Amino acid sequence: MSTAAVAQVKTQVHKEEKRKYIVYTPASYAANPEQRYPVVFNFHGGGMTMAEQMLYTQMNKAAERHQFIVVYPSGIKQDWNVGFGQSYLEGTDDIGFTEALLAKLKQDFRIDSQRVYATGLSRGGFFALRAAAELPHLFAAVAAVGAPMPEPVVQHHTKPGKVGMMLIQGTADKVVAYGGKSSGYLSAEATYSYRLKQNGIAAAAVAPRLINPDGGDGTDVSHQELSNGAQSVALITIRKGGHTWPGADSFNVGLPIGLTSRDIDGNEVIWQFLAKHRK
Repeated sequence: MSTAAVAQVKTQVHKEEKRKYIVYTPASYAANPEQRYPVVFNFHGGGMTMAEQMLYTQMNKAAERHQFIVVYPSGIKQDWNVGFGQSYLEGTDDIGFTEALLAKLKQDFRIDSQRVYATGLSRGGFFALRAAAELPHLFAAVAAVGAPMPEPVVQHHTKPGKVGMMLIQGTADKVVAYGGKSSGYLSAEATYSYRLKQNGIAAAAVAPRLINPDGGDGTDVSHQELSNGAQSVALITIRKGGHTWPGADSFNVGLPIGLTSRDIDGNEVIWQFLAKHRK
């Protein structure tokens, strides 16, 4: 039996629309037919493809190291419905698609239902936060990169369920502002406070952990985190960081995306956070 790692392009029809997604299974998957695996949904940024998200984030390497499945869904017109740019309730039913896709994955793969997670960049990160608010019974924890809490999510979900949340945000992000955007999304700090409250965690002053092993990358990182014992809420602030995935290769897309931090490996930090959580 081959134990090679596999990335497969698959399709799922939802509301008469054919949607694509990539599933990556680690090499050990075929060799361990009794084992159930955690799954991480990795949502692409606006204007990106699922393949570009896979190649840019390089999360498959972390999946191999830590034995989890990664799914890269494709948004319609390379976008996700996060409530601005399209109607929250009347726009694309990406929440229904995500729910249906998870059900399909559970049929086709050995998924550990207690360990279903989501992450994403930019529009994909906004959408991961929406998924946490709307599907708290399915997702144990989410991690958003360059994407604080969309205001429409706050407006529509005054009492969402408890879900672990990490936000990684650069202070010099010119695409999605650290300080938030009126009628768009909260600030990074307000996102942290919002999720602490939703998870029933008393806001407390904790000295952030400072991380700066690479003195030449132009950034440094502070990590603050609080927990209620079951769910954690973390804010990773990348000082002078841009609209980028920490640890990823820098790339030029003709946009002012700014500096990429080398102080942390985004995938490693995200996985270590997600893996603490169970449904």
